[in-house]
Amino acid sequence: MFEFDQYLGFLAFLTILTIGFWLMIFLLTFVIPYWVFGSAFERFKEIREERKAKQ
Repeated sequence: MFEFDQYLGFLAFLTILTIGFWLMIFLLTFVIPYWVFGSAFERFKEIREERKAKQ
């Protein structure tokens, strides 16, 4: 069966894998959409302000 150090290595591997999985889920569902829509909203505000300045 497993030696104790192999067991600790396996637990470390599972921990890193789980942290990476949840980090990827968090980034794909919250951070990236927040960044994309926030930057698009700021760009639309800039365009609106440029149109106001021209009139």
